[in-house]
Amino acid sequence: MLILASASPRRLELLNAAGISFAVQAANIDETPVANEGPRECAERLAREKALTVWRSRPSDLVLGADTIVVVGGQILNKPIDADDATRMLRMLSGRKHEVITGVCLAGPRRSGQLTVPSDEAEIQTASETTVVSMSEISEEEIGSYVATGEPMDKAGAYAIQGIASRWIPRIEGDYSNVVGLPVALVYRMLRQRPSR
Repeated sequence: MLILASASPRRLELLNAAGISFAVQAANIDETPVANEGPRECAERLAREKALTVWRSRPSDLVLGADTIVVVGGQILNKPIDADDATRMLRMLSGRKHEVITGVCLAGPRRSGQLTVPSDEAEIQTASETTVVSMSEISEEEIGSYVATGEPMDKAGAYAIQGIASRWIPRIEGDYSNVVGLPVALVYRMLRQRPSR
């Protein structure tokens, strides 16, 4: 069985829409970036930690971990800690291009041929997807009104492309679902590449 190591409603919706069956067991980990860690490495590490945290309690299942970060001018933007932080992030993104990177990891039981082999170590596949997002200039009044809606508060980079913020995003280069929070096509490819039991 596929277990999603996330309680993100966006990831649940994306997997459901793609017809991928799964159960949910959220992973609670420290998502603080490590010093001198690149954005892609950070997203992939956090996805791996989430997947392994859940896999250790369900070693016979296949666990999907994911982590989405926003990068602008080389700076990683995670979820805002408060309204002031969300305002700061939106000011940084206004009128600029930025990258959305989602790391994904599948952790499951090791296999030898067609047999599942008992092991304390998971068999791991890790990858990431990057999408370039262009954002229009946003006025201070618009930023204040948007932050007041609460939508930015649990989103990397303090915005939701599928929500109110869509009005400021004229163009993306890459996978739309990646910006929402899960690169579904990449996940599906990884699932198909994994040997069946």
